[in-house]
Amino acid sequence: MALSSLKDVIRKITRASSIDKAFVEEMVRDIQRALIRADVNVRQVKEISDTIKKRALNESPKSLNPREHIIRIVYEEILKGVGEGIEIPLKKTKIMLVGLQGSGKTTTAVKIAKYYKDRGVKTAVIAGDAYRPAAYHQLKQLAERYGIGFYGEENERDAIKIVKKGVKELKNYDMIIIDTAGRHALEDELIEEMKRMANEIKPDYKFLVLDSAIGQLASKQAEAFNSAIGIDGIIITKFDGTAKGGGALSAARQIGIPIAFIGNGEKIEDIEKFDPAGFVSRLLGMGDVKALIEKFERIAKEEIDAEAFLKGKFTLKDIYKQIDAMNKMGPISKILEMLPFGFSLKVDDSAIETTQEKMKKFKVIMDSMTEEELINPKIIDQSRVRRIAIGSGTSPQEVKELLNYYNTMKNVMKKMKKGKIPMIGKLKI
Repeated sequence: MALSSLKDVIRKITRASSIDKAFVEEMVRDIQRALIRADVNVRQVKEISDTIKKRALNESPKSLNPREHIIRIVYEEILKGVGEGIEIPLKKTKIMLVGLQGSGKTTTAVKIAKYYKDRGVKTAVIAGDAYRPAAYHQLKQLAERYGIGFYGEENERDAIKIVKKGVKELKNYDMIIIDTAGRHALEDELIEEMKRMANEIKPDYKFLVLDSAIGQLASKQAEAFNSAIGIDGIIITKFDGTAKGGGALSAARQIGIPIAFIGNGEKIEDIEKFDPAGFVSRLLGMGDVKALIEKFERIAKEEIDAEAFLKGKFTLKDIYKQIDAMNKMGPISKILEMLPFGFSLKVDDSAIETTQEKMKKFKVIMDSMTEEELINPKIIDQSRVRRIAIGSGTSPQEVKELLNYYNTMKNVMKKMKKGKIPMIGKLKI
């Protein structure tokens, strides 16, 4: 139980028969336990919980009912506790990543580059870690895979020389993200190299990459890096709402450094610009529709002809791309978290798993179809169904299930175009 426990607090509030002093005191204890188990600084926990208690007992609900009023207080005070975000203007920018070894700097460099590349920015990365050979190869492979500019010198051991040359070579790129070396501890040698590099290349932003599992040590690390070179923002990696991420959040607030990004998964797409309001909404189970729409639009733009899809003019090839797009958005459970009060959608884990497995099977079935069948599914008769089933290692019934899903989707989109919103239950698969 950690930050995700805050959702349970909101559940209790929405189900409470009455809001009295005893309920408020119990709620505050639940909030304290959730924040402490998430490694939020104890002093901050006391400040947040004391303020929530004081406001809950003394403020009048005004236009809200008592439950809505309490939820609003919890939301506002937790929001104050997570720190601020940072806005990076889309112009010529150099970003230098620093942090201890194992914090996820190399992957994060590519994640940021991909994030801005998807938004029309020409991005590149520089392999500035001259001590760990694997860092060079990892960064190079990922950059090539995602069409991101790259500069590195495999056999050069002077990191500053590499980065200076890289900045010159990549001068035609809009944004350059520089990966740097890490250590198991903040040693004098590492500090000196970071200082020299920062002085030589003069980055627009110096971001500290922190592993979310670091807990209370996050504040000490953040203070040490900030004293050494001056940090403009923090990136929290490997963040999961069920994990201990409060320490990194506390560190940012404690030393007054904004949070730039949060990495919330292993895929390159699993990074988001830190939006405090949306972040807290999800922590409390209240959703983040803005982030959900942005994520889908970005991925759908790559994969799907949205206009044709909405008119119901699509083929099985488009369904294939739709499934790919949904997979890129991440697990269904993460998507549900972005829905308003998504915690109340009592979706069983086994049902989610079944749906995901079915989608995978649909792709396997489509892989066994001919180009003609994918473009014009109407030609798929009984004999073709049997052939496709044998070729995909599935049953004829499963092939028909895919065809039914396709036809249902077409009908749904046509009705939506006419302004008739069908029941979501009809889309069940």
